[in-house]
Amino acid sequence: MQNTAGPVFLADCPTRLAVEIISDKWAVLVLFGLSHQPRRHGDLVDLIGGISRKVLTQTLRRLQQFGLVERHAEAPRRVEYSLTDLGQTLVEPIEVLTNWARDYGGAIADFQEAAQAASSTHGRPVS
Repeated sequence: MQNTAGPVFLADCPTRLAVEIISDKWAVLVLFGLSHQPRRHGDLVDLIGGISRKVLTQTLRRLQQFGLVERHAEAPRRVEYSLTDLGQTLVEPIEVLTNWARDYGGAIADFQEAAQAASSTHGRPVS
């Protein structure tokens, strides 16, 4: 059978790097948080529940390193982050995924709960 999937399955394919970057939950949330306007670090911490300042800083630096986010220092204590043109190309796909998560997140949680209940009655963990 011929492989019709293309180079995405090759270990050194740049597609893998792109998928790795955008599959990180914090990266997606940061990108979504910046999708409509630039924001300061503290604003992002307030917006994204559960993210620590350290993890946010690491995530922002990583997204900058890959050209998706840029940092604007207006004054020593006034720094904002925004999406680059490349980062803007992710807004639509992230919005689609976010809408899917809103629509089906409850169903996923229900399946997870049912699987956990089933595993507790059978005495073995669900992997």
